[in-house]
Amino acid sequence: MEEGRLPPVSCSLSPPPVSLARKVGAEFIGTLILIFAGTATAIVNQKTQGSETLIGLAASSGLAVMIVILSTGHISGAHLNPSITIAFAALKHFPWKHVPVYIAAQVLASLCAAFALKGLFDPVMGGGVTVPSGGNGQAFALEFIISFILMFVVTAVATDTRAVGELAGIAVGATVMLNILIAGETTGSINEPSQNIRASHSSK
Repeated sequence: MEEGRLPPVSCSLSPPPVSLARKVGAEFIGTLILIFAGTATAIVNQKTQGSETLIGLAASSGLAVMIVILSTGHISGAHLNPSITIAFAALKHFPWKHVPVYIAAQVLASLCAAFALKGLFDPVMGGGVTVPSGGNGQAFALEFIISFILMFVVTAVATDTRAVGELAGIAVGATVMLNILIAGETTGSINEPSQNIRASHSSK
C-alpha cells in the first residue's frame, strides 16, 4: 500500500435479522401462490378440454416456483414443501425447532389455496388431482426419480456456498418444469378428460 493512502472503508450495514413471524408469513404466502397457480392451471386445462397442454402445466408450475423463490427466498428460504424443510434441517442449514412452524404454515397455505380454488372453479371435476394414467408401479418409480432430481437440485443450489444464490430460483423452477414434462402425463399432472376416464377405470 502506498504511503499516505488509507484502505477503503465500507459504510454498508448488514441487514437486520428477519423475525420468525415474518419468515413464517413469507412461507405461507409463497406456498399459497405455488399451490394455487399449479392447481388452477390444471383445473383450467380440464375445463377447456386440454387447451393448456402438458407444456403449459409444466411452465405454470415452474414459473410459480421461480417467482416465489426470487420474491421470498431471501426472507424465509422458500422451502414450500415439508420435505425441503426437513432436508434443510437434517443438513444443518435450518434449525429443527422451526420445522414444525414451517410445516404448519405450508399445510395451512395448501388448505387455503384448495378452498379458494373450490370457491372460484367449483365444480373442479378432476382438475389438479394427480391420478396415475398408467400402472401404479410405473407412477411410483417416476415419482421417486423426479423427487430425487428435485431434492438434489434444491440442496445443491441452496446449501452450497459456491453456488450462485440468485440463480437458485431459476434452477429449481426449471427442474420442476422438467420433472412435469418427464412424468406429468403418466402420474396425472396433465389431467385431460380422456386421461381421467382411463385413470378412473384403472383404479377400480
